Amino acid sequence: MKNTEKILQNTIERCREKHIIIPTYKQMRNPELIPEKIKNKLKNIGLWDLNSLNLFRITWKNEPVEFGGGYGDVNFIEIPPELSGVKARIIVLIGKFFPTGAHKVGATFGPLVEKLITGNFDPTRQKALWPSTGNYCRGGAYDSYLLGCASIAVLPQGMSSERFEWLKTVGAEIFATPGSESNVKEIYDKVKVLEAERGDEIVTLNQFGEMGNPRWHYAVTGPAMGEVFDQIKTPKSRLAALFLTQGSTGTLGSGEYLKEKHPLMKICAGEAAQCPTMLYNGYGEHRIEGIGDKHVPWVHNVKNTDMVAAIDDESNMHILRLFNEGEGQKFLQQNAGVNPELIAKLKLLGISSIANMMGCIKMAKYYEMTADDVVFTVATDSVEMYRSRLAEENERLGKYSEIKAAIDFEAHLLAIKTDNMIELDFYGKKRIHNLKYFTWIEQQGKTVEELNAQWYSSDYWTNEWNKADDWDEKIDEFNKKTGVIKEYA
Repeated sequence: MKNTEKILQNTIERCREKHIIIPTYKQMRNPELIPEKIKNKLKNIGLWDLNSLNLFRITWKNEPVEFGGGYGDVNFIEIPPELSGVKARIIVLIGKFFPTGAHKVGATFGPLVEKLITGNFDPTRQKALWPSTGNYCRGGAYDSYLLGCASIAVLPQGMSSERFEWLKTVGAEIFATPGSESNVKEIYDKVKVLEAERGDEIVTLNQFGEMGNPRWHYAVTGPAMGEVFDQIKTPKSRLAALFLTQGSTGTLGSGEYLKEKHPLMKICAGEAAQCPTMLYNGYGEHRIEGIGDKHVPWVHNVKNTDMVAAIDDESNMHILRLFNEGEGQKFLQQNAGVNPELIAKLKLLGISSIANMMGCIKMAKYYEMTADDVVFTVATDSVEMYRSRLAEENERLGKYSEIKAAIDFEAHLLAIKTDNMIELDFYGKKRIHNLKYFTWIEQQGKTVEELNAQWYSSDYWTNEWNKADDWDEKIDEFNKKTGVIKEYA
């Protein structure tokens, strides 16, 4: 039996030694609550620097600069009708301006911090194991470094080379598993091997099963979306929908928050058409990096999901070229009338981010939305992690041209259809929920009783979301024990 008090003391001493202060959910949601001395120190720190004070940059409100930035409003862009082909207002929160260039530093914050401050992770002798299809293990490795912890990244060998190169820079131990984005089970298999080999030397923080992942989005991303809506709304505006591809489904925690404020809104979970697990209990391979398939995450509240939709990865890759090749950008300005300022910002959308935008367009067409309807999504990361994919597409399809841009714009963007979509009734939701059994009960050691509680208990999910305030109290108490916070009083 582990001695949690001893482990907690080890953690306190490690944080004291490395001058680590842990931010609260409230501070990540409202950076104005961050001590002024910390803000002043951040003026001399780069956004991606391996400095523990960058924990205070786990927020949607970072100034969009690479070095020394402060805080402002939520970072977002609006996709206009001339680009989307629909009247609805599509709002995309931008993840590029988080440390590592992706919001996964938030999704990994909760699972790791919750264990650290309760004596369930010993940074002096244990490693944090981050099973992932990409950005989650990047965020986990980064947060681990900032929190004085060693880390292990397990991800498919078919992910972009940029991910592997970056992981090396933070000293993560890396294991590449067979396959690509859809091969989540192979990740689980490797995790089991490592757990058997190393015992309690590692602590697995599985994004698909850690409630701290969606809880961070409930406490931080949902309110950020609410702030943007209040900022851009007109007297007739409706917060109509949220579309998010199902990676870990952690970001769908934002929808739990939004539905409390806007109960008539629709939430759609997306996946790749080439691997339609939720739609058709299907399987396959796809290229939309950032989505994991062939299972339903434990942290997905399926009962609160109104629709599922699938995105074609071929169209996604064509749009990636349209947005990032010079001839594509030229076409969008000269022939589609897209504002040059927006064109310059399209590089802020990575592959899964484009899939999210495509899903918003599908929802807008399906529900025949008007200019009064506002649809939210996020750009998890930017094209920065996918330059190698653009090079591969040029080799596969040839040099980009104005003609190819015109075809991609008409055939792959404006022609997005309402195919591969299901509006879920009660039993449609239950069908998807029941798929959790095969991964989580048969393979991952969860209990049938908890699976049933997720479906039948009226307060299972609300209890999880409401824990954010309790964790803030625990974080404040932990910071007092280390004493480092006194340096910034």
